[in-house]
Amino acid sequence: MNIKRIKNEFDEIKAANKIGAFFLSALVLLGFTAAVAMVVFFLTVRGPEQTMVPNVVGKDIIEALLEMQQKELYPQIQLRFSQSALDKNKILEQDPRHGAIVKAGRRIRLVVSQGVQISRVENYIGRNLTEVRAEIQTYASGGETPVISIKEPVMYEISAKSPGTILEQSPSSGTGISGPIAISFVVSRGKDEDAAVPALVGLGLREAVAEIKKSGVTAVFSLRDGGRGAAETVVSQNPAAGVVISKSKTVLVTIAAPAPSSLLESEVFGLFEYELAPNPFPVETKLEALFPGGSREELAAFNHAGGLFTFPYRVPSGTVLILSMLDSEIYRETVR
Repeated sequence: MNIKRIKNEFDEIKAANKIGAFFLSALVLLGFTAAVAMVVFFLTVRGPEQTMVPNVVGKDIIEALLEMQQKELYPQIQLRFSQSALDKNKILEQDPRHGAIVKAGRRIRLVVSQGVQISRVENYIGRNLTEVRAEIQTYASGGETPVISIKEPVMYEISAKSPGTILEQSPSSGTGISGPIAISFVVSRGKDEDAAVPALVGLGLREAVAEIKKSGVTAVFSLRDGGRGAAETVVSQNPAAGVVISKSKTVLVTIAAPAPSSLLESEVFGLFEYELAPNPFPVETKLEALFPGGSREELAAFNHAGGLFTFPYRVPSGTVLILSMLDSEIYRETVR
């Protein structure tokens, strides 16, 4: 009986231990669940990450919006007229200012320029026509009808003022604007200066171009096959050296062409030709070669009064010849 009683008590203790282990496991699981819940809660309460507000004042609206997007910030756009037409579509102000630390998703106030509110004609007399053209072009964007435009053709006259200087305008400054208006300009073509024709015969192309540029005259080139003179040198000119002519007049320069047998298999020799619009005064005109390998070289640069522009070239096949005036590209062609 004692043994049976002891066995029964042992079984009761084992049963009690199992119940205790179950409750202990339940408590541990409950504690783990509570800990996970607390972590999730604090992560949720912490909210979005913080970021630094970029500096977009003075930048174009598209560039500014891209920077805001990268920082996960949301712009709130306000429009305002500004003092300069060149400010159109640029950011004038921002709030908060750059460098501020904010939460991602914050709205940033951006004040964007609508350009200039034009109510009267400005005074353009004494300013350069090229600069005024660029400024007036900013008054319109897309398909909008410009409030102000320049009436073409522009009138030119000889003047002691620098070439391109606006001498007269109509309507005059201060005229009220109630709708689109075209302004007529009278522009200086500079003094009708003369220059002595340089001595070019016997010079190579590079030396001849340097002399032409230094003298300020306009030159047109032609080719002569074989004959007298070394290849790619000046064999004749008209007018002759020393003759005094207007800088707007043309000097005819003839170059001796190389024999086809002297060219490399990949080389091309020819005469570049392009008809330029007439200029009121000679301006710097440049011909460059963009080689197949990607390098670029200036072939010629001198003042040109417009009309026919020609220049001999000896370049690898596939070279792109680029003609520009006042650093603005006008025409390009590939030679083969």
